[in-house]
Amino acid sequence: MSPIVDGRPVSIPIPTRHRPSRTTYRDLGLGDLVAQATRGRLNGSSFCHHDPMFEGGRCAFGQTGAAQSHLANNGVGVGDVFLFFGLFGSRDGTDRHHRIFGYLKVEGVIAAGSRPGPDDRLRGFSQQHPHTIGDWPPNNTIYLGPGATAVAVGCTLRLSVAGGPVSRWSVPPWLRRAGLTYHANAERWGPDHSLHVVARGQEFVSDISGVTGAAPWLDGVLAAIAGAGDAPGAAGR
Repeated sequence: MSPIVDGRPVSIPIPTRHRPSRTTYRDLGLGDLVAQATRGRLNGSSFCHHDPMFEGGRCAFGQTGAAQSHLANNGVGVGDVFLFFGLFGSRDGTDRHHRIFGYLKVEGVIAAGSRPGPDDRLRGFSQQHPHTIGDWPPNNTIYLGPGATAVAVGCTLRLSVAGGPVSRWSVPPWLRRAGLTYHANAERWGPDHSLHVVARGQEFVSDISGVTGAAPWLDGVLAAIAGAGDAPGAAGR
């Protein structure tokens, strides 16, 4: 679980287990936070999977294997938007909930492949992206474009219903009409615009093209990430 620190969600990258990395939690200024969050299992010298990577108003996000196949099969590419969500809570471990913590507007897609070389290092980022290091499945892909992380905690960015399980989300009314991959089961959708999200994976795709109300909602989420405004609050394409 990632913490909310001084009113700002701080997403802690997952630890590196089977993939190479050249970035430690200390490199990201997260040494003390990860030690506290993991009760000492990890510390500043532990290597992490720094992805998605945000810097200078840009974002780089790598995907591979079945998750990338899911994105490709649903036509995700240039012009689409990733909304990144995670499990957050206060530093004492209370109020666990899912919330959106960042976004990426895709303006470029790199097919990095199974053996990325030195030329695949991403310009404009001080750390080397993990999907440019070592061996990967053949569909290893990196999405690039404008992006940022949330500067404050707001209702718009919270997904989990207050007082409910973290898997019960409050979603905009149009989302059921638009559809969300892995959520075809009608029993998951509540009459109160709630959704019991599946535990499987984290790449949920919604095609919001021409869906009334979707574009204003997305604009509101991006504004909330930037710290401008706040409104009711799921993830979409």
